[in-house]
Amino acid sequence: MYQVVRARLRALVCGTGTALRRRAARHGGLRRDAGMVTSEYAMGIVAAVAFAVVLYKVVTSGAVSAELQGIVKRALDARM
Repeated sequence: MYQVVRARLRALVCGTGTALRRRAARHGGLRRDAGMVTSEYAMGIVAAVAFAVVLYKVVTSGAVSAELQGIVKRALDARM
């Protein structure tokens, strides 16, 4: 991916679009990045789990839990 971006920037700056197309034709076309690699998935999962743990701790803390219970109680007691 880095090489593709670098080649495209070089072509844009230097005006060598034809050279880029020739190089791509020799190497079977530009390689497209189809998605994340395993290490990126792992880091994403670790970040998501860390966020979930922090959110769980905040929601289950005493003050927030009491406030959420109060909101639910007021919603259930409201007249329709």
